[in-house]
Amino acid sequence: MDYFATVATIIVIQAIAACGLNVIVGYAGQISLGHAAFFGIGAYASAMLTTKAGLTFWQALPISLLISMSLGFLLGLPSLRVREDFLAITTIGINFIVEAVFVYTPFFGGALGLGGIPRVAVFGSRLGNSQFLALCAVFLAITLMICRQFTRTWMGLACFAVRENETAASSMGISPVRAKLSAFVLGTGMAGLSGALYAHYARFISAGDFGFPISISMLSMVVLGGMGTLAGPLLGALIIGVLPEVFRSLMDYRMFLYSMLLLLMIRFQPGGLLGEQSAAAGLLKGILNRRRASSA
Repeated sequence: MDYFATVATIIVIQAIAACGLNVIVGYAGQISLGHAAFFGIGAYASAMLTTKAGLTFWQALPISLLISMSLGFLLGLPSLRVREDFLAITTIGINFIVEAVFVYTPFFGGALGLGGIPRVAVFGSRLGNSQFLALCAVFLAITLMICRQFTRTWMGLACFAVRENETAASSMGISPVRAKLSAFVLGTGMAGLSGALYAHYARFISAGDFGFPISISMLSMVVLGGMGTLAGPLLGALIIGVLPEVFRSLMDYRMFLYSMLLLLMIRFQPGGLLGEQSAAAGLLKGILNRRRASSA
C-alpha cells in the first residue's frame, strides 16, 4: 500500500508542475525548457525556511510561492526580447545556472544536498503517506481550478491570442508583455508549489533532483497529454509516472525514450492525446455525436 501511495504522490506532485508548464507553453505559447529550475527553487526555499528559519510548512509555503513567482517574473523578461529557439536556449541556461548554484553553494547544502526537512503537520499531527497523498490531491484540484478560471479571464484569453499571433494580438490592443509575464508568473508559482510538496515528502533534496532531464520529463507530460488542454498535463503525468514503474528494466534509457516520445507526438499527434486534432478527441466527439443523434 505504501508503494502505491508513494508512486501516486510523485505523480500528483509532477502533475501540478506540469500544469504550471502548460500555462506557459500551452496557453501563452512560450517555449520553456527549464521548468525544473522553479520546481527546485520552490523545494529549496521551503526546505531552507523550515530547517534553518524554524518555520512550519504552512508558514513557509506562501513565501516559497512568492520567491518562485518573483523569479518567474524575471525569467519572463527575456521572453519579451527573444523568441522560439533563442528563448528555449535561455530557459535551458537558467536551469543549468540554478542547478549549479545549488551544487556549489554550501549554504544550500552543496553537492551533499539538504536533509532533515520536516514532515507536513496539520493541527500538530504529522501526515502519513496516504494523508499526504490526499493533501497533494487537494492542491492538484486547486491548481486545476485556477487553470480553468485563468482561461476564462481576460488575461487568459490574451495569452491565447498571443500564442496564435502576437502581431495580430498587439493590433487588437492586447499587451503581449502583460500576457507573457502573467503566464510565467502563474506557471512558475505552480512549479514552486509542487517543489515545496516534493521537498517535504522526500525530506531530502539535492540539485540532481531538479536538473535538465526533469524539465524534459515535464515537457513530455504536457506534449503527451495535450498542450493547452486542462486535463492534458494530468494524463501526461499519469502515463509518464506509471511507465517507469512498469518498465523498470529500461530506466537507463529513460531520456532516450522521452525524446523518442516527444518526436513521435510532435510528428503524428502534435495536439497530444487530448488535443483538438488528436485521435482520442475525434473518437470522443464521434461517440458524443452518435449519442446525440440516437437521443434525437
